[in-house]
Amino acid sequence: MGESEIAHLLRSKNEFSRALLKWYHTARRDLPWRAARGTLPEPYHVLVSEAMLQQTQVVTVVPYFHRFLARFPTIQSLAESKEQDVLRLWQGLGYYSRARNLRRAAQMVLAEFSGVIPRIPEELLRLPGVGRYTAGAIASLAHNIPAPILDGNVARVLCRIDRIDTDPRDKATLARLWQRAAELLPAKHPGDFNSALMELGATVCTPRSPNCPACPVRSFCEARQAGEQELLPIKRKRPPSPVHHRTVVCVQHANKWLIRQRPMKGRWAGLWEFVTFETADEAALRQALRRSGSVIGPLAQLARFRHALTHRRYEFEAFVTTAKSFDNGTWVTLDELATYPLPAPHVKLAALLRQLPVPSGDRRKVH
Repeated sequence: MGESEIAHLLRSKNEFSRALLKWYHTARRDLPWRAARGTLPEPYHVLVSEAMLQQTQVVTVVPYFHRFLARFPTIQSLAESKEQDVLRLWQGLGYYSRARNLRRAAQMVLAEFSGVIPRIPEELLRLPGVGRYTAGAIASLAHNIPAPILDGNVARVLCRIDRIDTDPRDKATLARLWQRAAELLPAKHPGDFNSALMELGATVCTPRSPNCPACPVRSFCEARQAGEQELLPIKRKRPPSPVHHRTVVCVQHANKWLIRQRPMKGRWAGLWEFVTFETADEAALRQALRRSGSVIGPLAQLARFRHALTHRRYEFEAFVTTAKSFDNGTWVTLDELATYPLPAPHVKLAALLRQLPVPSGDRRKVH
């Protein structure tokens, strides 16, 4: 590559950066984990927000972030917390391994980094739950260290800017995108630049119907020039999600309800739930109830509903009954139930229980 070509690339890179940063300084959203212009955010705030923002939209995260910081204002308070308290605050965000990893990361920061979140990506990558993207985000946003980032928003922007027509999740394309993110990153204000790329993807260069007239770097976009901005990045077809049936029995005795803690591994690990069976067959349900305890009342249908996760779907059927005794559980009032972390479907059931009496419906006795 000749000197003129290098000079052209540098000039183009600088122009891209200036246009993007100019737009960002006027268009950026006021988010609670961002600092005022000209200042750097608190590293702990960046760590918490980035953990919450994985697989979750900003509008959902904002109230959770406020509640989490009110309860755990410092990394030390998080490190010294009880896991169940953290999971209860996380309830509804899903992907609960993020909460566990965040707490473990806080403990590691106290134990190995004297309570100070590391600055450089290589050290940040040692923290539980911190991958290449999160390490780059903390290093650049909180410390202004020129570390590239690549999340879904940034990948979409780069695929359109460079007209990349291969799947961004493929290994070779992913490596190409990381390299491109590093090439475009300016030495000055890398944190603002990374934030601007994410902001552009979230608010302008959206997955559907991108607002190209409002884009500050549209003149650099090869996909727009080719009229392919809505075709890129290419979308991988997902196979249909399997449907799993669950029958929930809300067992009551003396104004208390029976809940059980889920296994510490697997989906909704360590959370609490009403008595749940992996069957929709009435005979199998009766047999399971006989084995579990002494049910003395009829089964009154409480609800039927569906619950979708990223890669699977559930169909829930819930009943209410009474019992003298039941194995393997904890009896709690509805007020006490509010202190236990529950999976989202059981949060819905708890809300329905607070509206008892149960509407008349399909009532079946268990003999």
